[in-house]
Parts: sequence; structure tokens; C-alpha cells
Amino acid sequence: MKLICLDLEGVLVPEIWIAFSQAAEIPELARTTRDEPDYDKLMAFRLDILDKHRLKLSDIQKVIGALSPLPGALEFADRLRAKTQMVVLSDTFEQFAKPLMEKLKFPTLFCNTLELAVDGRITGWKLRQKNGKKCTVAAFQSCNIEVFAAGDSFNDIAMIKTANSGCLFRAPPAIRKSYSNIPCVDTFEDFEARIDLFLS
Repeated sequence: MKLICLDLEGVLVPEIWIAFSQAAEIPELARTTRDEPDYDKLMAFRLDILDKHRLKLSDIQKVIGALSPLPGALEFADRLRAKTQMVVLSDTFEQFAKPLMEKLKFPTLFCNTLELAVDGRITGWKLRQKNGKKCTVAAFQSCNIEVFAAGDSFNDIAMIKTANSGCLFRAPPAIRKSYSNIPCVDTFEDFEARIDLFLS
């Protein structure tokens, strides 16, 4: 059996924190795992800014509700699911993902969870597991499943390297340069062609 594991933000949907940064007019919140490989450091940075500006989960959810999949992403995902099984592995949060999953026709999603105060302030985060993307790919492989993995950020590198095959998708220049041994594609057509080669 073969399985496709995809990152969510930057691959199928826009980067949530960048969209919220623009909506809230707080440029610092545009920092993502494309820029900062240490996820805990990045989240602590984000929550500190949210506290300073007295922003709550509901403020972010309003922005997420207005987002749509990237152009061509839904059709790409539909074609993949007609060929094989697809799982989304993301460092996003359950409280962020639901409206986006609906627009993507509810693919299987493994992600993290936010910790909230009674008033809706985000007080922390709970990882599904440490190195969750890499560990999930390895777990699928332990079930005798061959995995193709793809993403666009530093936190996707380990799962791509662990997978039987994979690539970067629209990765920024710094990541392409640092991981030039990993192929990178920039269109859904080229992405699908690489996956088709794996499936064949």
C-alpha cells in the first residue's frame, strides 16, 4: 500500500499566521516555520505578541473563516484521493483547522491542540507528539505502508527524509538552498507528476 502525507499550510491552504498578521496589522506575526525551525520558540513568540495585543482565539478564527484553499489545491487533492489515500500532517491546531478542512472536503488530519483560558485567550499549546510528522510517517511505514511526504517548511524536512519518497513544494529560497538534495516543485501539475511516479 502507498500513502501520501502532505503538510497543510503553504501546500493546500494559505499560511494562517501570515493571513492573521496582515488582518491584524502586526507584521511580527508573519513569522512561520519557514523562518524559524524551533517550533516551541516560534509559538512562545506568537503567544507573547497575542497577549500584548489582547487578541484571542476568536480573533484568529474570524480570519481563518474567510480563507480558501490555494488556487488549484482542492482539485489537486481530489485527484490524489481518487488514486490513493492521503493524510494531512500539520503543526496547526484543531481549533484553527476545522473550517479549512471543510473546504478541502475533510481529509484526514493529524495536528496539535491549543490550550485556552475561559475567556478565549490562548495560554499554551499541546503537541500531538514531539517530531509528530516524522514519527507519523515512520509509524505508517511500520505498518508496511510506503509513504510519499511533501511540505514547504523546516518542520517538514524530517518527514520528507524519513519517507520512501518526497519533495518540497513552493519552498522559500533559504530552504531550497539548505536542502538542495531534496527536489522542489512549484506547480500542482509538477507536484502531481512526481506523486504519480511514486505511485507507479
